[in-house]
Amino acid sequence: MAEELNAVIVSIEYRLVPKVYFPAQIHDVIRATKYFLQPEVLHKYSVDPGRIGVSGDSAGGNLAAALGQQFNQDANLKNKLKVQALIYPVLQALDFNTPSYQQNVNTPILPRYVMVKYWVDYFHGNYDFVQAMIVNNHTSLDVEEAAALRAHLNWTSLLPASITKNYKPVMQTTGNTRIVQEIPQLLDARSAPLIADQKVLRHLPKTYILTCEHDVLRDDGIMYAKRLESAGVEVTLDHFEDGFHGCMIFTSWPTNFSVGIRTRNSYIKWLDQNL
Repeated sequence: MAEELNAVIVSIEYRLVPKVYFPAQIHDVIRATKYFLQPEVLHKYSVDPGRIGVSGDSAGGNLAAALGQQFNQDANLKNKLKVQALIYPVLQALDFNTPSYQQNVNTPILPRYVMVKYWVDYFHGNYDFVQAMIVNNHTSLDVEEAAALRAHLNWTSLLPASITKNYKPVMQTTGNTRIVQEIPQLLDARSAPLIADQKVLRHLPKTYILTCEHDVLRDDGIMYAKRLESAGVEVTLDHFEDGFHGCMIFTSWPTNFSVGIRTRNSYIKWLDQNL
């Protein structure tokens, strides 16, 4: 990226679980980005203040999306970012039965069970809730706190028929209301950018979202692209039918996969044309 884009790349070493838990990671990336955006710091690194973007993959894509939303709600930071580029981002923890979660339930590198455990880890929650969350007991119809957010990730309307196929929504009538009471962070848009209000999505920067067919997170990215488009944001959705979660890191021997090289090149090409 640095060589092909002739760009300054800043990688934020945000703190990890179990040293810290949500929302410390959000605070880390916001604090670091605010520091970098200071005129004297931009000048030190010869950065054009009109050509700044944020990007991340997987959990990093989650943090990049959350950062964009937080900046968009701060009058002093609004319009500071020209682009955001999200690589197979994880964007919600309310529905673990989207078509991609059902289709790729046991797909390497990220099976559903592992992804749900990662969420519980992020929130310092109780592993006893994992099995209930897998079947959406945490957002059942009797969980009033989740009711207002369901429309923001209603995949029957946000996803095309080519994606939904014959998959059916999993909506429990009664579930475990204790889960969101003990882990209210599940319903926080800073952890789940996909559930943010429409007014928060308006005026977000031009966006690139890369998704992979063989990935439980595929539909998170596709739904976010749809919601951003509906909010008037210019979005490029770059989907790879032969892609899998994490594939972009497989670009050097002996794991120099074709799909790794193609996803990387497509991502860098978009940045070259839009940053």
